[in-house]
Amino acid sequence: MRPPAPIPVTLLTGFLGSGKTTLLNHLIRDPGMGRVAVIINEFGDIGLDHDLIEEATEEMVLLQSGCLCCTIRGDLVAAMLALLRRRDAGEVAFDRVVIETTGMADPGPILHTLLIERQLAEAYQMDGVVTTACAATGPASLDAQFEAVNQVALADRIVLTKTDLVTAAERQAFEDRLAAINPGAPRLKAAHGRVNPGVLFGISGLRAGADIDQTIGWVNAAAYPAQPKVPPPFTAPTSAPTYGLFASPTPDPLASLSLGFLQPKAPAAFNPHDSRITSVSITLDDPIPANLFDMWLDTLIAIRGPDILRMKGIVHVEGIPHPFAFHGVQHIFHPPVSLPHWPTGDRTSRIVVIGRDIPRDILADSLAVLLTRPASLGPQVQTITADMPF
Repeated sequence: MRPPAPIPVTLLTGFLGSGKTTLLNHLIRDPGMGRVAVIINEFGDIGLDHDLIEEATEEMVLLQSGCLCCTIRGDLVAAMLALLRRRDAGEVAFDRVVIETTGMADPGPILHTLLIERQLAEAYQMDGVVTTACAATGPASLDAQFEAVNQVALADRIVLTKTDLVTAAERQAFEDRLAAINPGAPRLKAAHGRVNPGVLFGISGLRAGADIDQTIGWVNAAAYPAQPKVPPPFTAPTSAPTYGLFASPTPDPLASLSLGFLQPKAPAAFNPHDSRITSVSITLDDPIPANLFDMWLDTLIAIRGPDILRMKGIVHVEGIPHPFAFHGVQHIFHPPVSLPHWPTGDRTSRIVVIGRDIPRDILADSLAVLLTRPASLGPQVQTITADMPF
């Protein structure tokens, strides 16, 4: 018997005072939301009207729209597992979960939880991060709170709120700032706090049933600063592979890495928080040897994992006819997902990286390793030691 498909999860985050609760209020009342379980901090925060409530308990409220609201009450993992138990017992029914965070929350740890907690990883799958950003107070939030910068950097959709409170020039300057942090996240303007749910959900390129065009749009490599196709110097030894997305783990994951490039990071000078964020993309027309991709990814994670805020891509692995999509937050990666086919005539790999305190040219040079094509690289060569620039 085939296991049930994972339940998609959307993380709703946003700056303090950015209109996140207002957006959530409209969403839970929208008939288009369907059977959605919304995990919130407190019922009082969303001001539920009694005439909208179908039934209620201390921890759950079922609305007439079919939306189910639940309070976290301290532990997110426990709340999500409790939802599963009640669904399996036939007490509640839902097809999707939305998690509301506090305005000061960094989304990264929540994304990690969904990836590393085994029971959650088996039952749920991250669909996307939606971040609300107030055009009036957002610039000050980005200056004052690095959590706000992370909320933008990790977003799949950015909902602009309160745009009527600023001039067109101020709004454009704010949008330019958001685009510099996260070029690939579409920016949506809320109309009186409302956004069509259809543009916020079902957006992951890793979800079951996603077609190749959706995955390419999800990566959105064209929106990022591009890496010129100039390969860096390299040498090619003959040692065997150790680990990676396309190889099997071993007890010593660093055995295949050349640690000569491991340099301590210089202390960061004071900068506006978002100036510490860099992003870059690369597209490759030729297939990537699996061992070369693993070497690059293993090295990046091992040396600068905590500073990789987000990475995603679709890759053409040498010798495999269909594409793979992957996604990671810092050092935690979702298993690669095999997609059924490529677009007609297009087998281009696309990879995007958003990093913190890593100069853009450093990120770009590391990505350029994937462009190397040494003459000695044959099917038996399993690793490449490159002058990686970290």
